[in-house]
Amino acid sequence: MRVTGVLMVGSAAWLTAMTAVLSGGGQSSSAGTVGGGQAPAAASYAGSAACARCHAPIYERWKRTRMANVVRDPKDHPDAIIPDLSRPDPLLTFTRGDIAFVYGSKWKQRYFTKVGDDYFPLPAQWDVTHRQWRPYNVAIGTDWWTAFYPPENSRRPTGPTCDGCHSVNYNVRTKSVTEWNVGCEKCHGPGSEHVARPVRATIINPARLDPIAAVDVCLQCHSQGKPHVNPVEGRYYDWPVGFRVGLNLKDFWELEEFKPGETTFTHFPDGTAHKNRMQGNDFVQSAMYTHGVTCASCHDVHGTEHNADLIKSSRMLCTTCHGPKSPNGPRAATIEAHTHHQRGSAGGECVACHMPSNAQTIADVNVRSHTFRFITPAMTEALKIPNPCTSCHKDKTNAWATEALRSWPDVSPWRVGR
Repeated sequence: MRVTGVLMVGSAAWLTAMTAVLSGGGQSSSAGTVGGGQAPAAASYAGSAACARCHAPIYERWKRTRMANVVRDPKDHPDAIIPDLSRPDPLLTFTRGDIAFVYGSKWKQRYFTKVGDDYFPLPAQWDVTHRQWRPYNVAIGTDWWTAFYPPENSRRPTGPTCDGCHSVNYNVRTKSVTEWNVGCEKCHGPGSEHVARPVRATIINPARLDPIAAVDVCLQCHSQGKPHVNPVEGRYYDWPVGFRVGLNLKDFWELEEFKPGETTFTHFPDGTAHKNRMQGNDFVQSAMYTHGVTCASCHDVHGTEHNADLIKSSRMLCTTCHGPKSPNGPRAATIEAHTHHQRGSAGGECVACHMPSNAQTIADVNVRSHTFRFITPAMTEALKIPNPCTSCHKDKTNAWATEALRSWPDVSPWRVGR
């Protein structure tokens, strides 16, 4: 099979899936399916609204999440635009009328305009934390795909670079979707058969998949990588074209490699993520992953009252499995004896040391690491990776932090100096 004259050398599963995608079917056969994850081959996409009839409470929770509101049309949602566009700013060169889609609301907000049947990024983004405009243009030589597109964002369509993860069933040929945003079928697969016959056998439940396949449900978008085969229909894609839940992600996607000892656009020298949208790259390196913990062990994407849709507050969540004297650690008599910080303080939170905010999302605003490794001050000295000690105690040195750790009787001297 050839697409735009390029020989496709991917797996049989990729070829089967792509035949379905390019024909507009949006689904594929069972080639490459994962255990417990095969949806009916005849199923098509029904849209999230079809799920509301039987799953109303879950649907209502999900509808208010950021997953359900990644991109919004300001004509339908006038409140979607956060900044005041009437206030002059040198970076603000577009008007409300130019905006077809608003993307994001937590850390940053970006704006897409529509030209023909494609969307294109506008040249400024809103920094939500600092409440200021910043330029938006992905520099050549950063993301791998920049080599295949013009240097200006305004000439780079979002279909190949963004839309596959911000929609359900993006069709690379027609550039159409079943629905925008991360709808039910992004994680459960095509649902028409389940709508017609609502039994367990007609839908995929990620909670019943094996741990690797369950994590891949999230990894399909929360990772930096590239498809095995590019280009597709003449364009280079930054998301796993042809994949749907129930198939093997590894047949469609490869994670971005890192070079040990070298800081790159995507990674720190130890392999920790250097930028946002790489939670999956981090997590597959973790002890959590190797022991069968999944994203859903901590997050409920249908929506919760907690930050990041955690199923409990972060401290309560961690101590569910990692209580005092737990064989999983910590082995101290109390959490305070382990953290050496007062309960309720920033340093007393598990995530402060085990999930430091060091992956950049915009300017100096970072998101949390998902390797769960403790980065020592000595690693900062050797590899220039930010550590949680001096990231919090900004007036202190790495040497001070190392000596402090060595004074803690429950911390191995062989580890803190490495």
